[in-house]
Amino acid sequence: MSYRILCVEDNPEIGKLLTESLAAADYACDWVRDGEAALALLTSESAGVRYDLVMLDLMLPGVDGLDVCRRLRRHDSQTPVLMVTAKAAIRDVVVGLEIGADDYVTKPFAMPILLARVQALLRRGVRPAVNTDDGIVAAPPLGYGPLVIDIDQHRVTLEGKPVQLTGKEFALLSLFARHPGHSFTRGELLDRVWGEEFDGYDHTVNTHINRLRGKIETDPAKPRFIQTVWGVGYRFAGDEHP
Repeated sequence: MSYRILCVEDNPEIGKLLTESLAAADYACDWVRDGEAALALLTSESAGVRYDLVMLDLMLPGVDGLDVCRRLRRHDSQTPVLMVTAKAAIRDVVVGLEIGADDYVTKPFAMPILLARVQALLRRGVRPAVNTDDGIVAAPPLGYGPLVIDIDQHRVTLEGKPVQLTGKEFALLSLFARHPGHSFTRGELLDRVWGEEFDGYDHTVNTHINRLRGKIETDPAKPRFIQTVWGVGYRFAGDEHP
């Protein structure tokens, strides 16, 4: 199976370099040069294209890369976003990650490093969907020891027993499980689960994390899955078992 990547880059030389390098690495790649064209492909149901990763420049004509990422995350928290930009200031990196980007590479970059980042994002992102006999597309469940998360069926089981989660608890858990080992700040979790327009506080995240731990952890005081990263936020720990 070939992963499909959308490359959003207004510089023709860089765009050509990226598409040729991705094709040489056996990725299918579409290239657009502005944010409006990217959003047309990413948010339109009539586009009929499903991307496994979006490679996004920040400085684009018209709608910039940050706005593309924000608008994508309003309805899609799953597709990995790799920002590739000349804006290398720490503040720019933090803003990009906080609004929903999964990784950030600054220009100029070494192509082997960029391809390694792409591979890492695809590996820890959503599994490639498979076609069932009736034509319905279903993603395989994510299994971490006794914990199994079926994103398509909105179902969680622990040691074979169903776990009843609220919508936000399930959204948090599925986000964590799709990015094992990745540390999320409370701000990132608020933006990606509640949405950037949510006028709330970090305590909202803490409350939901505590409730979620109470449902999936054997000992919530010593969590196996959702761990606190002091000074940062939370991360999901566990070896995946298909």
